[in-house]
Amino acid sequence: MGSLTEDGKSPKLPIPGKRNVLITSALPYVNNVPHLGNIIGCVLSADVFARYCRLRGYNAIYICGTDEYGTATETKAMEEKCSPKEICDKYHAIHKQVYDWFNISFDEFGRTSSPQQTEVCQAIFKKILENNWLSENTMQQLYCDTCERFLADRLVEGICPTPGCEYDSARGDQCEKCGKLLNPTELRSPRCKVCQRSPRIRDTNHLFLELPLLKDKLEKYINEMSVAGSWSQNAVQTTNSWLREGLKARCITRDLKWGVPVPHEKYRDKVFYVWFDAPIGYVSITSCYTSDWEKWWKNPENVELYQFMGKDNVPFHTVMFPSTLLGTGENWTLMKTISVTEYLNYEAGKFSKSKGIGVFGNDAKDTNIPVEVWRYYLLTNRPEVSDTLFTWPDLQAKLNSELLNNLGNYVNRVLSFVAKPPGQGYGSIIPTIPDDVRADSHEPTKKLADKVAAYVEQYIEAMEKVKLKQGLKIAMSISSEGNGYLQESQFWRLYKENQSLCSLVMKTAVGVVYLLACLLEPFMPSFTLEVFKQLDLSPEVHLSLCDEKGDVDRVKRPWEIVSAGHKIGTPQPLFKELKDEDVEFYRKKFAGSQADRLVRAEAEAEAGKVAEQLKKTKVSDGNGKKKQSKSSNEPKNKAAAEPEISITRLDIRVGLIKNAKKHPDADSLYVEVIDVGEEQPRTVVSGLVKYIPLDEMQNRKVCVLCNLKPATMRGIKSQAMVLAASNDTQVELVEPPSSAQVGERVTFPGYEGVPDELLNPKKKVWETLQVDLHTNDELIACYKDVPLTTSAGICKVSSIRKETTDITHDGGTFVLVPAPDIPQRILFTRD
Repeated sequence: MGSLTEDGKSPKLPIPGKRNVLITSALPYVNNVPHLGNIIGCVLSADVFARYCRLRGYNAIYICGTDEYGTATETKAMEEKCSPKEICDKYHAIHKQVYDWFNISFDEFGRTSSPQQTEVCQAIFKKILENNWLSENTMQQLYCDTCERFLADRLVEGICPTPGCEYDSARGDQCEKCGKLLNPTELRSPRCKVCQRSPRIRDTNHLFLELPLLKDKLEKYINEMSVAGSWSQNAVQTTNSWLREGLKARCITRDLKWGVPVPHEKYRDKVFYVWFDAPIGYVSITSCYTSDWEKWWKNPENVELYQFMGKDNVPFHTVMFPSTLLGTGENWTLMKTISVTEYLNYEAGKFSKSKGIGVFGNDAKDTNIPVEVWRYYLLTNRPEVSDTLFTWPDLQAKLNSELLNNLGNYVNRVLSFVAKPPGQGYGSIIPTIPDDVRADSHEPTKKLADKVAAYVEQYIEAMEKVKLKQGLKIAMSISSEGNGYLQESQFWRLYKENQSLCSLVMKTAVGVVYLLACLLEPFMPSFTLEVFKQLDLSPEVHLSLCDEKGDVDRVKRPWEIVSAGHKIGTPQPLFKELKDEDVEFYRKKFAGSQADRLVRAEAEAEAGKVAEQLKKTKVSDGNGKKKQSKSSNEPKNKAAAEPEISITRLDIRVGLIKNAKKHPDADSLYVEVIDVGEEQPRTVVSGLVKYIPLDEMQNRKVCVLCNLKPATMRGIKSQAMVLAASNDTQVELVEPPSSAQVGERVTFPGYEGVPDELLNPKKKVWETLQVDLHTNDELIACYKDVPLTTSAGICKVSSIRKETTDITHDGGTFVLVPAPDIPQRILFTRD
């Protein structure tokens, strides 16, 4: 059975006949504090699914740990003037504290610098070597004469060689801007990250994993499992693009000291490259959890492996790690389902560990905003199909309207009424429903039960498919139904007029409170614990939604969930309002980078000292008169400068027209319902009737400008704008590739930035940019000479090339003005 776990329990092992689920999240790199984007991208998402599996009664374990080997650790150790091990010890403890505060329920949180990692990694290597899947080769590597060492990938920076990107701080292994994986020798104008000198190229011998030879085995696995495991679309697209480009032999060794030593006489002075050894960390950390780890990892018939990560980690888990395991010839448990997130961006830019931009895990704790609020906000904003944006006003809105006014209000209303003394309520005792009252005869109760039953089925369906954001939304919908039920039944009036019926209503309402605590436990476990405390019920024995126990059937009768005669605890408000002044405080506090904040804090401290000194000093104007201080009403700062007008301020997304029909009050307008990757589709009014037949408007992908101010067109509010191109005779929609993901942002390679939440019409942002939108001779839609780009390729039109028309717009209809010398523009058909 293996040794006991940290909490004194025997480790869980797969159970024949049960559903055994092995869950991992990408191992967070150890060289810094994780920020909110890291947390939602892997550990928090995996935690929700692990908690859901336990709620359903599955036999599940959740494995994670810090990724500790590689160049970044060596670099950080140089910066902090200590050993790599000291860096790892320091930051492993910080990571653990952050995840503990976020209530991440690992079964084991380990690290890759363990003896078990060396043992498992070397054993896998030896098997691959025996099976002849490795080759030896001399490769050219950058060598720094100043530092007297070969430079590992992350010790080199330079200009990205990818056409259209040319980011000047690309790393030697990957460009942070365009995402392309690189070799350091491909960089233009490379420089050593330590001394900033130009390195030279030298020969060095290395071992390579022959991915091309493993291609057939790998493709068979991908083709079968991507369907069986319902891989997320972004994972499928990334994997297929790797296969299309052709697999290449991949170097698995590095000239470093900090890593797993290569057990080969010829390469004893090298270590394994971090991409090779890091995923093996899932296995070695499981071996720290139980000595019977092979029952999880070499048992594909009885174990399902679910893996969670950000999009930049996909190829390591769908191509490289499976190839490594397949190369051993052993019967490994290969990944069944991969759940991939896009990026969570912060206010005006990207979260960045290296630059210290955004809110970090320890920052969240220091805000005094409760952990359940952070978890809820990150999960309701989870970037499942496209990048999403963290903003303080959005967090405030979701806390105040969804958690406080919907969920918290419902629970508190119900429990507070039950807790009122007899004559006003039930003296904290759950009432008995009299025999003459039947739930199926009371229409509001019957209707609520039917809706709750349907929502629970939808919740299970969404969570089984790892659609976590959808599962959360469904659970919150039950709270909304509960509030509606209270209003419709008017329990406060029933209590005076028909106490028997009121008993049914309140017992049902308490059952829904209990159910909400259960369904929301994967998302907000601290909320659940507090609700059970107020119900005075043990969280250990709550509904499991386990099929064998019949719990799913039981929730269809919420009036039966909590027993009559049970005495509840003391109700308390569950959430507090976040005020405008709080939001402003946090925005200022977390503006800029961590370095900026440190400078700001020091400046504020210095300013405080100066102010104290001035209080003690009399100031004269030279005439013996004391100077008047400036009026406190005078503005302290000028208005912040308007950001430059850049194409990245436009929020253009891939949309899918779900339905289009003619506007009831305008012959030239269509009304379209368009899915742009949000919870609800948007209504868009477009002046396309004269140009595109109605049947061609149905079920097609389009490019949609999403951050214009909504406008009402003939009585219908239009919430976005569709992109189209025109010449003097035609109008055609700008079309993304058919495989582009609905909701993904259309980008412009070489331009980087976050869109405005809402474009200010007075600033004429889109009007200024529109003049540089056009189609070219190859029918590609461009801004200046840069194509509108999606993850699946570029956006095009059917036939309109650069021609002879200047285009303006007038409230959604087209105005065509001949202008022979002006190239074709893209017209935004407007609300």
